[in-house]
Amino acid sequence: MSSALTCGIDIGGTKIAGAVVDADGGIVAEARVESPAADPTAMEEAAAGLVARFAADHGITAVGVGAAGYIASDRSTVLFAPNIAWRNEPLGSDLARLAGLPVVVENDANAAAWGEFRYGAGRDVDDQLMVTVGTGVGGGIVVDGRLLRGAHGVAAEIGHLNVVPDGRQCGCGEQYGSGTALVRAAREAVAANSLLARDLVERAGGDPEAITGPMITEAAQDEDRFAIEQFEQLGRWLGHGIASLVAVLDPAVIVIGGGVSEAGALLVDPLRAAFEHELSGRGFRPTAEIRLAELGNRAGVIGAADLARV
Repeated sequence: MSSALTCGIDIGGTKIAGAVVDADGGIVAEARVESPAADPTAMEEAAAGLVARFAADHGITAVGVGAAGYIASDRSTVLFAPNIAWRNEPLGSDLARLAGLPVVVENDANAAAWGEFRYGAGRDVDDQLMVTVGTGVGGGIVVDGRLLRGAHGVAAEIGHLNVVPDGRQCGCGEQYGSGTALVRAAREAVAANSLLARDLVERAGGDPEAITGPMITEAAQDEDRFAIEQFEQLGRWLGHGIASLVAVLDPAVIVIGGGVSEAGALLVDPLRAAFEHELSGRGFRPTAEIRLAELGNRAGVIGAADLARV
């Protein structure tokens, strides 16, 4: 099993991505199909069809699935998914029946974290905290070389860490540390005083509600002060939350991934400053290194495929 090819499947609300992965984390083949998120049966059939396409050309021995939501400790049942119609869904056993192969199911952020731990930014350590900053905030935790799942399989939901008491309620688009929060804060500030961000408003065609995350990133890269301040604020919230996690977990490395991480130093520099300021016992303890993720949007399929070997 350790040297054989396995298949990684990343199931999301809009797409199902898959890849055949070798024992070194290399992608041998990959494909994606549309995700019928409203129909659990159609979702499973689409994933099984993708596996069948790979199996026809490659001798895959097992399948690892990364799925958004709470995955039970049996590594098969999706207890709940926020954006897909899964409630106590026997995804693993259903897909194994359809595909005719062993199937392991893992939370999608955990799968991405495992991919980075095995083959990406955390491959040289035994303890890693990964934080993904995208539409929401996700992540995964590796302790002593093992993925932390918890007693019921639903550990490491770090996006739901409360960093602002009595703050905005989360609708699973985390309200302070996400790409959603970045855009919302910019739109609100511009709506209150458009003179603050003339360049950003121009990029949005004069409509504050048309401001997007990539627009903010581009403006910040062009040294627009307002856009830079939005990343500074986002970095502060993330650094604050990460400091609390590090106080408990003491990882060697903190890996920052997700779409917003493509902003690089614009996000990481204020995040690092806030983290180092908030960390308990600073100056008297080793400080975890902060690194950008290396595998991009393939981390989930690579990690899922590798977990099928474990």
